[in-house]
Amino acid sequence: MRAPPHDLEERVALSHTRPLISAAAATALTFGAVLIPASPAAAETPRVHAVQGLTRLSPYAGQDVADVPGVVTAVNRFGSARGFWFQDPDGDGDPRTSEALFVFTGSTTPDVDPGDDVRVSGTVTEYSPGDGLQTITQLTDADWTVVDTDAEVPAAVVLDSDTIPDTYAPDHEGDISHLELRPDESALDFWEAHEHMVVRVDDAPVVGPTDRYNALWVTTKENQNRSPRGGTVYGGYDDPNSGRLKIESLIPFAERPFPKADVGDELAGITEGPLYYRRFGGYLLKATTLGRHVDNELPRGVADDHRDWELSAATYNVENLSATDAQEKFDGLAQGVAVNLGSPDIVALEEIQDNNGTVNDGTVAADRTLDRFVAAIKDAGGPAYEWRQVSPEDGADGGQPGGNIRNAFLVNPARVAFVDRDGGDATTPVEVVEGPDGRARLSASPGRISPGDDAWQRSRKPLVGEFVFEGRPVFIVTNHFASKRGDQALHGIHQPPERTSEIQRHDQAELVRAFTDDLTAADPAANVMVVGDLNDFQFSRTLEILTADGGLNNPLLGLPEEERYNYVYDGNSQALDHMLLDPAAGERARYEVVRTNAEFHEQVSDHDPQVVRFRPLTGDARIDHREDRRYYSGAGRPNRG
Repeated sequence: MRAPPHDLEERVALSHTRPLISAAAATALTFGAVLIPASPAAAETPRVHAVQGLTRLSPYAGQDVADVPGVVTAVNRFGSARGFWFQDPDGDGDPRTSEALFVFTGSTTPDVDPGDDVRVSGTVTEYSPGDGLQTITQLTDADWTVVDTDAEVPAAVVLDSDTIPDTYAPDHEGDISHLELRPDESALDFWEAHEHMVVRVDDAPVVGPTDRYNALWVTTKENQNRSPRGGTVYGGYDDPNSGRLKIESLIPFAERPFPKADVGDELAGITEGPLYYRRFGGYLLKATTLGRHVDNELPRGVADDHRDWELSAATYNVENLSATDAQEKFDGLAQGVAVNLGSPDIVALEEIQDNNGTVNDGTVAADRTLDRFVAAIKDAGGPAYEWRQVSPEDGADGGQPGGNIRNAFLVNPARVAFVDRDGGDATTPVEVVEGPDGRARLSASPGRISPGDDAWQRSRKPLVGEFVFEGRPVFIVTNHFASKRGDQALHGIHQPPERTSEIQRHDQAELVRAFTDDLTAADPAANVMVVGDLNDFQFSRTLEILTADGGLNNPLLGLPEEERYNYVYDGNSQALDHMLLDPAAGERARYEVVRTNAEFHEQVSDHDPQVVRFRPLTGDARIDHREDRRYYSGAGRPNRG
């Protein structure tokens, strides 16, 4: 059966309750600021390519057509968006026009089979699965006649490195829906020019693991920005990897269970079916033939051992962990901390929820959530961590309603002392003050940075803590910046897509940067870290605010470009989580992304944790210089001679 929709919004989309283009709208169609002229008079029996036209919008939108000929290529028999695809086996030879259409039958299973030669009558509609997305040209309120049941299904278009342009989107600023398609120039035009047609990939590398909705991502370009582990790395806004393609299945799962694949696996042989479009992910292949899953046994990462003289600190987004979660999730996350991360001295956490999760009853305390987590880590062989956090105001920090998401710290007291200083609460801003020794200290620890500022409206506030390692003060800010929700889709009709969510993250980064600047101004030898889910890329303006002009150091940039990722989204391996250090510490740090989740279909979080190790400064230049000579040589190897 069909996989469940991603959320309520998609359930609405799949029910097709979003208004379709009606006959009354045939006089003019408005998309953004572009006015599409009135459609021509409907031909009595147009061919499919005439219905599809030369742009993303059918010249017949809103009109009834009759006896459109074609051969059924696939049938969707499940869910609320049932229907069938049919394709003209002859076509017009124009690469700009698709030769296939989808006939939407709603919750009614159509009485056709692949190979049926049909004549279809119905209303041409342009259906959008969401605002700002491409539209799907289809026939609704349709009737059809089967004139033959043994027709040859048209051959599939083979997708490979030479088929799809490397350029992702048309060279145009604004709405692209009215542009004449140029399938030899951009991937989005190529996909649209083959909408609903049968396409095929051979021996397809998996670049996005199977998700909970039974879909995965492959690449049609074997050499496009590949990671050593088999993914495709997103390295810039101008190169979103045009070869990515989502795969879903039309085969009943009782006949062929959908493969549980990880990045680096393969769908060997032929994967074939009509090209469709969905809100989540954009263009996808709805498989009628599914390649054989080859498990290449991608290993989960384990961090290098830490050295006694190094402070080890990690960051981990634990994906809405609450005390209501099953023990299996706690155990999986605990294994990640105790074993994969090697039991760091400090773990900065994001996405800790309150004690009853999404029950929206005013509960904000998270002691049961954190107690269960530290107990599970100890059971997994880790240390007896202590935790620190500040509970938010009820409903003020965004995230899942009722969850009261927040950041927190785990501290191994056998290795690190947490400096507890009263005064930190949900609304009181932490300040940098001068301590009795003349060095920087926090007014409250733990505390929150500027919690009343508009930059944190319905967003997680940064948590800052003061620590001491072997007599050396360390300040860590753990963050969870505003999400990318609301940004236009990479595959949408607006190009280049607007990233409106950046505005809030830029404001948030400015506040965190100002706070860390205050710390280093008060004490140039302060050991400062800014870590967590910044929800933005290493090349983004958000990261630039934090790192430019004498700011923090990003050790991710010390990795080869093909390894700069810790999250996989829509088949793009990308970096959203970061560990930024003051410049002195950054030069001394050993940094790792520990790949335990993002590339795997079985995951306890959708983020990979990271860990960094370094010897903090004392503030005494003579001692620091002597210890640097003693402990560091080359790439940070100890030199005790």
